[in-house]
Amino acid sequence: MEIASLPRPRGAHSRVNLALVVPSARHQNCELNTLQSGRLADGHRELPEAMRRATLGRPAMGGSARGEPMSGPVVNTIGQLVGVALELGALEYARVTAGERAVLRQAEQVDRDLVKRAREHILRGDDPLGEAFGALRAASERRSTGATFTPNALVTAMVNWVKPWEPERIVDPGSGSGRFIVAAGRVMSKPHLVAVELDPLCALMLRAQLAVTGLAHRTTVCVADYPSLPLNRIAGRTAFIGNPPYVRHHSLTPQCKHWYMTSAAKLGIKASQLAGLHAHFILATALKASSRDVGCFVTAAEWLDVNYGSALRTLFVEHLGLRSMQLVEPTAKPFPDADTTAVICCFETGTRVAAVKVSRVARLRANGAIERGRAVSRARLRDTPRWTSLTRRARSATDGYIELGEICSVHRGQVTGQNQIWIVDPGTTELPPSVLFAAVTRARELFAAGFAITDATPFRCVVDIPRELDRLPPESRRVIERFLRRARAAGADANYIAQHRKPWWSVGLRKPAPILATYMARRPPAFVRNLAELRHVNVAHGLYPRLPMTQNALDELTRYLQSSVSCADGRVYCGGLTKFEPREMERLLVPAPC
Repeated sequence: MEIASLPRPRGAHSRVNLALVVPSARHQNCELNTLQSGRLADGHRELPEAMRRATLGRPAMGGSARGEPMSGPVVNTIGQLVGVALELGALEYARVTAGERAVLRQAEQVDRDLVKRAREHILRGDDPLGEAFGALRAASERRSTGATFTPNALVTAMVNWVKPWEPERIVDPGSGSGRFIVAAGRVMSKPHLVAVELDPLCALMLRAQLAVTGLAHRTTVCVADYPSLPLNRIAGRTAFIGNPPYVRHHSLTPQCKHWYMTSAAKLGIKASQLAGLHAHFILATALKASSRDVGCFVTAAEWLDVNYGSALRTLFVEHLGLRSMQLVEPTAKPFPDADTTAVICCFETGTRVAAVKVSRVARLRANGAIERGRAVSRARLRDTPRWTSLTRRARSATDGYIELGEICSVHRGQVTGQNQIWIVDPGTTELPPSVLFAAVTRARELFAAGFAITDATPFRCVVDIPRELDRLPPESRRVIERFLRRARAAGADANYIAQHRKPWWSVGLRKPAPILATYMARRPPAFVRNLAELRHVNVAHGLYPRLPMTQNALDELTRYLQSSVSCADGRVYCGGLTKFEPREMERLLVPAPC
């Protein structure tokens, strides 16, 4: 198949009402050349040579794929994937962009049976091109650039939420291979469809799916950066739907972060440079949306609880008109290649409902209702700094349970500032025993401990030197001063932690906690009785009774926590890590003391 012999379509855009998309016909192809550099830092654009030639940018940003792998002949290369997209009609309805033309040069000849099977799968609701894309590019590469898979059941439920609003226009900010926009077009015949996607390879896959499903004539594909894309206001309602790309802030350019900070400031919101790309897309939607527009986004749920998420929480409550929030637990696999909690937020701009519907689900159902659950007042949302806890229905006092925090305070272990200096093996140092404290210094020590730790001998020691050296015995003081000179030479006095404690050499360990707990892992936390009276550093939390408790009561509390706490009680980050902050652990429900 010779690229030079392919017809170049003309006049295709006469079928599209561009006033529904961008303010001027000069944006006819929605290829905004000034935006092609994207939002990723240079160090995060590198791909293997074959894929770099093929993709020329960031992978799909959202509703890319789902379902079973395509049976029969398989796509083995990016060139074959491009070839299938061409045979399916990717060039049939639109003049493609320069980036897409570069990808077309990689096209390879493909088997007719492969094209036939791909067409059949698309017509029955599958996404074989997105599946092939996911197979050709490793999950780690797709995650680093924001490409995620959205299960069909989740897409269907979100589209079903949008449908009753009867929008005139539907916008998917990160279309990928078209999972959301195609699903929406199939069940809603009237709206104009706008699919925004920065990666030209994914744009070609999207065009192919639109051609096969008969939706190309009413869809505008914008190969562009969504936050910078001009979107014209229309008389009717716009519905925003999709899965904004999750890219951590480390991968974003300084210019991108500056845009986020200054744009949020225009709305009176203080934003953080630690926000990921999904936050930028949500802010961009708030800036583009008109009153009475609606939206339904699914994202990783970490912004519900972290500091950078405060800007998003304010955006949803004060500017986007949040109507409902549904937490999807990791067991439901909301993103199949990442074990993480997701959240679906539905909103109607220009409105302020008195209460937001909040729910939590452990399974994805295509016919499941999203806007349901218990009502949480807007005032409570404004006043609550962490939102995940709002998705849990607390048991009442009559159930015989209380929060752990009523009987125990939870404290994270001390940060040393430089473990290689302050954590030592007791047999390898000349320091006196008076400054050496056996401690839990690795989370795996608690996971391996079982019910209780009874012997401190196997554990390393933390060096915790008293603040006033002149009170030490002369010989001990000479040994400690030699140690401090070596520590200073190694820079132990110059790091952030050391410079913010007085004096720099005093770690300040807490007293032994009768119960120790891990707080970050890909499994529920380990709760362990600390019968050896170990100290702990910041790999663990210590549980300290507020009032004296008997040994038997402490044992029973430990057993209950070991058997009852699950990952669902914490917050799950992208990558599958479950984290419990001290205050979150204090909100765990435990049997009330007799």
